[in-house]
Amino acid sequence: MAKSSGKIRIVYACSECGSSYPKWSGQCGSCGDWNTLSEEIEGPGEALKAPPPPTNRPGPMLIGDVGTEAGQPRSTQIDELDRVLGGGIVPGAVMLLGGEPGIGKSTLLLQLLASWDGPTLYVSAEESAQQVRLRAERLDAVRPQLWLHAETSLPHILESIEETRPELVVIDSIQTVFDPSLGSLPGSVGQVRGCAQRLVNVAKERDIAIVLVGHVTKDGGLAGPRVLEHVVDTVLQFEGDKHHALRLLRASKHRFGPTNELGIFEMAGVGLIGVPDPSTMFLSDRRTGIPGSAVVPTMEGQRPIVVEVQALTSPGVPGVPSRRSALGLDGPRLSMLMAVLGRRARLPVGENDVYASTAGGVKLVEPGLDLGVCLAVVSALRNQPMPADVAVFGEVGLGGELRQVGQAARRLTEAARLGFSRVVVPANSPDGDDAIRVIRAQTLSEAIAAVGLNGSG
Repeated sequence: MAKSSGKIRIVYACSECGSSYPKWSGQCGSCGDWNTLSEEIEGPGEALKAPPPPTNRPGPMLIGDVGTEAGQPRSTQIDELDRVLGGGIVPGAVMLLGGEPGIGKSTLLLQLLASWDGPTLYVSAEESAQQVRLRAERLDAVRPQLWLHAETSLPHILESIEETRPELVVIDSIQTVFDPSLGSLPGSVGQVRGCAQRLVNVAKERDIAIVLVGHVTKDGGLAGPRVLEHVVDTVLQFEGDKHHALRLLRASKHRFGPTNELGIFEMAGVGLIGVPDPSTMFLSDRRTGIPGSAVVPTMEGQRPIVVEVQALTSPGVPGVPSRRSALGLDGPRLSMLMAVLGRRARLPVGENDVYASTAGGVKLVEPGLDLGVCLAVVSALRNQPMPADVAVFGEVGLGGELRQVGQAARRLTEAARLGFSRVVVPANSPDGDDAIRVIRAQTLSEAIAAVGLNGSG
């Protein structure tokens, strides 16, 4: 039963889904996660009885009378960001950007504000104004119409928005912003949810685009209540290894465009630079004649990207289950493909530890990688390199059959552009570019034979 003291009461809110309960328990009854309930203090309930605040939003309209001119995306002047956002930022849109600390979120957003043609506001709730100014100088992002406010109090932030009247606002980060009227502690579920909702209301009423920066959990997901992802229009994930220059931007939710596009950046001394030709970059360090390597034309949205899949096999320890380790690939799918190789191709993968990764740090999960992963493992297992001029793609079924994947023609064209002369594809794949020879295979065993890996090595 909830404890109460006057008009104040204590509840237990789930940090994942935002559900609240009068008493603590080990498991959330709504989302099923364990150890996610935390104590929160709720303020007086009179606020719920208060009349709704005034709004500038229009009343009911016939759908035919609603204009669409104001809802068109506006370019950010950053090509890779525009690619992910479907052309640019829509006025009134609220975006949530997540990523690990030090990955470059603040750098990307400062470059966004500097390239925007109009008044902008950067609210730093974690760093001082001096720290942000120094970073902006390094990025050459000091602009006359870029306002800066180091503040954590939401009422003061709203006053800054009212004073500066920006077209684009960045809140870095939403987990450190608090509203004293909410009563709960800063960083709590109630604070994050309440502050985000008020900012969403401001964005919709004034047609201001707002970007909220969010922290991430150890698993790479966005921290805080899941309801936060529901109230925003766009959820962006900024990925990459802090020790490497490559950065990937994805949209897991986007109300104004596709969610499967990939933006690729390279971290340099002057900030983030877009990579217009990622295939060339991913293959720049590729060495030919090395066992355990396969080249795969993959698709990210409408963009073909050719990547190198690498594999390494090592004899397992007797009596110890074989290890399956995937980096940049789906781990459970790697285990499934190894089972198919062992059962359908009769290869001794069960006796070996298998390590597979994508070169360059890119994370890919599309099924067209299946054939490349399998052939890379066979190449490593038999210590035979694949031909340097061969690329492969296709989905592998549990029966060992090869299944066609989408946009085969664009994959073939990209492989031909990079100088590959042969591509192994599923038998039912459509024809592609005449500049490249297509080798069709119905089963995994046929594909292994087509690339010359059927020997004992």
